[in-house]
Amino acid sequence: MKLDGKIAVVTGGAMGNGLGIVNVFLKYGAKVAILDKDPKITDTVKELRENGYDVKGCQVDIREEEKVKSAIDKIAEYYGKIDILVNNAGVCRLEPFETMTNEVRDFHFDINIKGTWNVTKACLPYLKKVQGNIVNLSSVTGPMVADTGEVAYATTKAALIGFTKALAMELVGDHIRVNAILPGYIRTPMVDQMAKQTNPENPEAVIEGIARGIPMGRLGTILELGELAAFLASPEASYITGEGIVISGGSTLPETSGSMGV
Repeated sequence: MKLDGKIAVVTGGAMGNGLGIVNVFLKYGAKVAILDKDPKITDTVKELRENGYDVKGCQVDIREEEKVKSAIDKIAEYYGKIDILVNNAGVCRLEPFETMTNEVRDFHFDINIKGTWNVTKACLPYLKKVQGNIVNLSSVTGPMVADTGEVAYATTKAALIGFTKALAMELVGDHIRVNAILPGYIRTPMVDQMAKQTNPENPEAVIEGIARGIPMGRLGTILELGELAAFLASPEASYITGEGIVISGGSTLPETSGSMGV
């Protein structure tokens, strides 16, 4: 129960990676407040509570700074503190750079960067009181690799590495650790949507193709990612800050795309 008694805020926790993180945190004894814009948050919170967990849901768009601050203040009042922030919420839409509209660009920037900024700033006064810690969800896309159509997404995820490192330096004197997770392909609704964009007639073929390109031969699970987030948020990671930890099934290892199994 390495997170026993901890209060965690997880953005985008209604589904996908965020839900995996929420479930693992709850398993280790944390109480969790979920911030999510999607109406599915209602069903997610209801189901978790029916399973006996202490969960609070706040339906909020992290692009709206004042609403974010209000939600965080209410969470801190309800639980009495905030120990952990996981900035998981993020979006990805595949679009070639030459035809990408400013609206699509700003959609990524406003959620992936500014939204993370908003939630972090709102939580920081509470995290300072308890020497808490922050886990940001970046990606291997941007800092390490990229595919066609990912310019906006890759740019924002690379920016989160800079955000993580700079913030870690600023907050080390407050005994707040700040780290990032760089997932490769995890089977989430976002990945399923990207597969549908790529091949509307047979999206599962896209998933199978992705798996063939990963040395471990499969996509990761949301619970595997959740375990990494729980480790970074726990005292077990007490000497780790400003780092980006890759979880990708080895997808960044091959020197050439056809080298697996040779």
